[in-house]
Parts: sequence; structure tokens; C-alpha cells
Amino acid sequence: MRIGEIAHRTGASAKAIRLYESRGLLGVVARAGSYRQYGEADVARVQLIRQAQALGFRLAELDGLDALHTDEGWARMAALLARRRAAVARERQRLRSLDHQLATLETELHACGDRGVPIVPQDCVSGAAAG
Repeated sequence: MRIGEIAHRTGASAKAIRLYESRGLLGVVARAGSYRQYGEADVARVQLIRQAQALGFRLAELDGLDALHTDEGWARMAALLARRRAAVARERQRLRSLDHQLATLETELHACGDRGVPIVPQDCVSGAAAG
């Protein structure tokens, strides 16, 4: 299939597909004259690249993707995924902490509003405890 068809099937632009090819992410693409000829394996690779990008991977992190058929390639991809999952876990923890801080501030603001006091949370909380 030509580049227009693989672009249509994967949702990637022809320019993006050429970029993937130039970076070596698609391996060697067959040619028929001056036209690139893509196969089903190329469709699967482009879909994988797009999925990885949607998950936040940069193209530079995907270099060597065409080596997935080797043990070393699989090990590299597994390590890459493990690092990304660890980063997601750290981000989840950061967001939980942020949510806790927001909930605390919300509680303090409600305490001020309920007392008709100017909104200075520390004063409201300490005043609520004293009053």
C-alpha cells in the first residue's frame, strides 16, 4: 500500500510516516520505483508509535522500535514502559497531595464563610478553635 493508504488507516499524516521512516522506527520500507510500499507490519508499527505518543512517549524514546522482534528490543521496551509507569505513579502521588491541599483549603474557606469573617484561612481556623 502507498503512503496515502497507510496514513488513512492509521490516522497519521504522510509527513509523520516519512518522519518515522527517517528515524528508523519503521525499519526498511520497500519501494516500487519511487513509491514507498507499506505492509501490514508497517500499519501495526505506525499504530504502536501513535499509541505510544498518545501515552506521552517522545519519538526519541522509541528509537530502536524496529528491534522489537529481538529479546534485547523487548527488554528495552519493557524497561521503557516500567519507567513510564513509575513516572505515572509519582504523578498520581503528587496529584493526591495536591487534592489533599485543595480539600484543606476548601474546608478552611468554608469555615470562614460560615462565620462571616474575612477570608484569611489561618485566622478562621485558629479563631474557630478559640471561639
